[in-house]
Amino acid sequence: MKLRQNLTRSLAATALGLSVIGTGIATAPTASAASLPKSCTTEWTSPQKMEITNSAVHLRSGPGAKYTSLGILHYDTQFTEYCNKDSEWSYGKVTSGPNRGKKGWVKRDYVGSNG
Repeated sequence: MKLRQNLTRSLAATALGLSVIGTGIATAPTASAASLPKSCTTEWTSPQKMEITNSAVHLRSGPGAKYTSLGILHYDTQFTEYCNKDSEWSYGKVTSGPNRGKKGWVKRDYVGSNG
């Protein structure tokens, strides 16, 4: 009888502990969401695989032509979009080519779906 009570208590404590841990995991923000620029007006629930559709496009430090160019992206360069600003500028990470690994903004007219 005592063994049964101890087993029941142990199972109840384990279930409670798992529910607390599970709640913490479910509500924790993702690393990419926490690091997105404040300029983003639309954030994707999952990153969008894109590619550059023009021959020479600037990767910029902010959403606008007045921002510093971080590099030139060429046609077919792979780009993962995390968010955009007013459907005009895409923020993401370059995933191919000489600027691979850099994050920045690209005019949305020059990116297309890579599907």
